[in-house]
Amino acid sequence: MYLGIDVGGTNIDGVILEAGKLLKTEKLPIGNDLLEAINTCLENLLTDIKPNKITRINLSTTISTNAIVEKQTPPVGLILQTGPGIAHDFSAISEQIEYISGYVDHRGKLIMELNQDEVIASLKSLKTNKFENLAVVTKFSTRNLMAEEKIYNLAKADFSNISLGHEISGKLNFPRRVNSAVLNSAVMQIFSDFAKQIVKGLGTKNIDAPINILKADGGTMTLEQGVDKPVETILSGPAASFMGIMALLENEEDAILMDIGGTTTDIFFVVDKNPLFEPLGAEIDGHKTLVRALYVHSVGLGGDSAIILENDQLKIGPRRLGKPMAMGGDYPTPTDAMIHLGKLDVGNKEQAQVAMNQLATELNCSSKEIAEQILENFADRLKVEVDQSLEIINNKPLYTVREVLEDKKLEPQEIRLIGGPAAILSKYVEQSFELKTIYPQDFSVANAIGAALAIPSFETNLIADTGRDILSVPELSIYEQISRRYDLTDAKKLVIEELEKSGYEAEIVEEESFNMVDGFRENQNIRIKAQIKPGLEYSLVKEQS
Repeated sequence: MYLGIDVGGTNIDGVILEAGKLLKTEKLPIGNDLLEAINTCLENLLTDIKPNKITRINLSTTISTNAIVEKQTPPVGLILQTGPGIAHDFSAISEQIEYISGYVDHRGKLIMELNQDEVIASLKSLKTNKFENLAVVTKFSTRNLMAEEKIYNLAKADFSNISLGHEISGKLNFPRRVNSAVLNSAVMQIFSDFAKQIVKGLGTKNIDAPINILKADGGTMTLEQGVDKPVETILSGPAASFMGIMALLENEEDAILMDIGGTTTDIFFVVDKNPLFEPLGAEIDGHKTLVRALYVHSVGLGGDSAIILENDQLKIGPRRLGKPMAMGGDYPTPTDAMIHLGKLDVGNKEQAQVAMNQLATELNCSSKEIAEQILENFADRLKVEVDQSLEIINNKPLYTVREVLEDKKLEPQEIRLIGGPAAILSKYVEQSFELKTIYPQDFSVANAIGAALAIPSFETNLIADTGRDILSVPELSIYEQISRRYDLTDAKKLVIEELEKSGYEAEIVEEESFNMVDGFRENQNIRIKAQIKPGLEYSLVKEQS
């Protein structure tokens, strides 16, 4: 049996699946005590089910994303070894930056030694200023990690959470690597505390099974890996949404995928049966990273978005100012409109009518008319946001997990919805977009289903230089000496064997080998990108009516 749990900002959803069937579902508000919510969710799911029947636990969470976006992360000190080249401004991501001398070139060759006295002085300054979290990034550290390792050994006794640039990604992009390392340290303690609560909650139910966490690319990694590299879990929640839609609905047409929540709507795109990916990495709160991620456009528009009148026009969102009025809140919301129209049977119907009457009086129409107008405007707003995304997407190459589709234009043929209001809003979305709009039977817990069924994903970047007799695969922490006879075949064999230790099929995405002449010696420079691509253990499409 697989257990899937999605920890959102408002609700926690859980599912149990076995042999291609959805056995149990659970949805409840988190409130102020996450551990209590986890325990309650587990208790309800495990009624009549023996804990030892659970063989895998997959989680998705918005905890890292929310901490960054809401600026609830602790400060991170930054030590940089930039070497020569373009100077970048990193002041927006760190309150104190210590620049040190020394550098290696793009092949990893040491050009100028690290100055240990400078490093010690920098660490002392950061400690004096009460920094507990640290990021260390040297340019081209994926080609030569020695400087970062030396700094780590000098810093580890005095800092709680340390992130090293070469451990973040094997890709080359210094500014994105810096952002990624700082964000990793910023959310490390927050994610670690979350992981402890999860483990504690599962332990009280005597569940002893592997625990995985969803990453931004829709694949999973172990919870222990998540604690070490929590930056990979940014956009974990939206990734679960995407995987849930893929698990529950047929994937034959180029499509728009949407998860309509209480506060936001996440929008994704599928082309040639593959998701669109960010070409370089995720961007969060203006910070560009190297985190491999699905392309997602998040809109401040949800069932609980506050509605105000602005110049006699309805304005829905982008803020959520508390609960709907039918639930005791102070502002009208689309949820109030749904309740008033009899499309949603929750809350206080009289208060929903009060909410609609407030707006109707101002606009000189009936409460029913204003409720319909709200839902129509909701769908129209989504149409505007999707059109803007499509314009951007179609003006540059399309990136999927497997390849760049340079000559492809994305022209969606249908819309797939999940989220609490999916069934209610599907009619309005279809009318606004003039596209077939569908939603699955289990749309309200699709995130937890997507999390439960996601398989591990991984990307590696191998660099081998027979002129310097070195090989590196940063993502696998492989740094080896090689002979001058080492070739492309050897390199491909290495990465495939290492990746397939996970039990899943690996593939080569990119490969190249070119000659370099150093003095009188001809050497090989070998570069390989390989992956276990994100996917599902199986789909539940046949379960849908």
